Order: sequence, then structure tokens, then C-alpha cells
Amino acid sequence: MSAHETPSTDVATLLQRFGFDQDTFDALRMRLQQAENLHGWNALKGTLAAPQPEQIASLKEEERAKLQRIGLDAMGRGQVGVLVLAGGMATRFGGVVKATVPVLEKQTFLDLKLQQFQFAENACGHTIPVFLMTSFATDVAIRDHVASHSQGMNIQCFAQSISLRVLPDGTPFRDGKSKSALYAPGHGDTLRAFQRSGLLDSFVAKGGKWVFVSNVDNLGADLDPVVLGSHIQSKQQITVEVVDKHPGDAGGAPALVNGNLQIVEGFRFPPDFDQSQIPVFNTNTFIMDAQAMGENDRASLDWFIAKKKVDGQDVIQFEQLLGQVTAFYPTQFLRVPRQGVASRFTPVKDPAELQKRLPEIRDVLSRASVAVAPLAPRP
Repeated sequence: MSAHETPSTDVATLLQRFGFDQDTFDALRMRLQQAENLHGWNALKGTLAAPQPEQIASLKEEERAKLQRIGLDAMGRGQVGVLVLAGGMATRFGGVVKATVPVLEKQTFLDLKLQQFQFAENACGHTIPVFLMTSFATDVAIRDHVASHSQGMNIQCFAQSISLRVLPDGTPFRDGKSKSALYAPGHGDTLRAFQRSGLLDSFVAKGGKWVFVSNVDNLGADLDPVVLGSHIQSKQQITVEVVDKHPGDAGGAPALVNGNLQIVEGFRFPPDFDQSQIPVFNTNTFIMDAQAMGENDRASLDWFIAKKKVDGQDVIQFEQLLGQVTAFYPTQFLRVPRQGVASRFTPVKDPAELQKRLPEIRDVLSRASVAVAPLAPRP
């Protein structure tokens, strides 16, 4: 939306409330309008190679006890927080916010995540702050759910930013439904939104050192002191969890770009690059150095274009992706289990996948959450 265009009142209110960046939006629109074609927009620049086997770390059985002690000690000292990515557009489950979708009986994704963190608190004997990143589409539902289900946990919400869809020629998207022009621009603004909220600075000021980051729909990604201990022992600023690829898997994966190992999104690989030579891919689960998370100028994430169809029209969204932070910070790429009760990767995109994964999710939850009483609404 250019400076001379006036949004409707409700859209303008949302743009202001959720931190719309007019300058960045205008610059991206101008770049889109000046582009001769869009084929090169998302393309990776530089030399590309598969990682060497020794560059992908694994948890060694003989080190588990030691790593667990390191992780539990950090948790017990109040040095660890968790950040749950619960933003997005609330479209995959028929307009219901995914975090509040029942998974097991009346227990939702968010309830089960909170149970896992309660278990971690019981294990270390210290409160673990929980930060929930919402979006303009999920914020009200998640805050309402937390208000009635938090049971005294230290839970704080903050919202990611907001942006406007455009047509392929860069002009604003208009269809008579003003709010359909709005979208949440990917989880790449997590660090910026976390710092903007003031919650990150407060966490660091209270002695916080590490933040565990995961998607709300990945119930395999609990706060495991062994994984935390591995991150601390690695002395890297980021650990990203990766899992073995299965046939048909598509997504980001660690690759060497000009010699620097980093997560490269699947759509950025050149057509002639054989992605099967990379045996693992990104789960979007991280442990991050809290101090480094506040250095936003350090991680200059790219803006990618995503082509969507909204109300029958082709539109463009500008998005950033969190995995790209690995290009800017020393990172450990940690291979974690994908199958069985130890699985740390059970993502759920939609209702069909939820039904398919339920047995697996039950197994994964049994390793910890059974030790915690189910959350119940407050009277």
C-alpha cells in the first residue's frame, strides 16, 4: 500500500497494532515492480555442496547422562526459556486456530505443549518461562485459551508482524474483503518480534541464557535436558534439530553455501542439485543463545516471495524464514530421532495428518506427559 492509499478502518487498526513495516513493504513492492521476471527472486546465490557426515552431530549414548546433568543444571538455575511458534493464518483447520485444536480428547496442541513444559519444570525444580508467538489471526484465541488454562505457569504472549498481499505486478490486492489482504509474513520475524516485545530483554536481565524454540504442532519437540546439554556443550550460538529424510520429504536442509553450513529452504535449491545427497532435513526446532537473539542487525534475513491463490486471484506474499538465521550464527546441526517413542518430529499440517499421526503422538507423549496431570479449565 503506497503512501497515498488509505486502508479501511479495521485493516488500518490491525496494521498499526501488529507492527506493519511500511518502509520495508514499499521497498519490496518496488523491487517486485522492477523485476523482469520472478524466477531468480528466491534463487540461492553462491556455490552449493552437501555437508560432510562429520558436520552433522548426533547424541552419543555414552554421553547422555553427562548432557542431561548439564541441561538440568541450566534449567534449575533459571537460565532456560521456551518459545512456541503459534502464529500463522489459522487456515489449515477450517479457520480454527491450530494451537486450540483438540488432539487427545479435549486436550489441545497448546495444552499438551504446556504439559510437557510442566514436566520439565518438575524435573529441574524451577519455573520455566513460556513465550508464545501469536499473529493477528491467532492472538485473541490463544490469549483467551491461556487465560483459562495456564494453571499459574509463567506464560507470556507476543505477536509477530503483519503485512499486505499484492498482485503479481506489485499493486495492492483488493477483492472487497479487506481483511483477506492481510497475512502473517512467515516465522522469520521471530527474533525481531521477540525483541520488540521487551520479553527477550527481560528474560536476559533475569539471567536467561538459552531459548528453546519449536512449532506448536510438533509435540515431539519437548524440552529435553539431553538436547539442551548438547547445545551448551557445543558452545555454538544455535542448535537446529534435523532428522533423517524419508522418501518424498521436501523442505529445508543443511547445505554448504560458499563453504558455510546453513539451512537452505527446499525451493532455493537449483533444479540440477541432487537434494537426495543430503540425508537429513530441518525440523524448525532450535535452541538459541538469548543474547545473540537480540542482535537483530546481525541476521539480515532475505525476503522470499510466496505465490498464493486467494479468493480466486493470484497474489504474492513477502516472507522470511527462521531457518536462515543459521547462515549468520555458529550453529550445531543435531540429528535427533524421527521414529518411535523417542521421536522429536511429529508435525501436523491439517486434520487428515492429525488422524494419521495420533498413534505416534500418543507414543511420544507417553515418554513424559503422563507424569503430569492434564490441564483443566479454571472454574
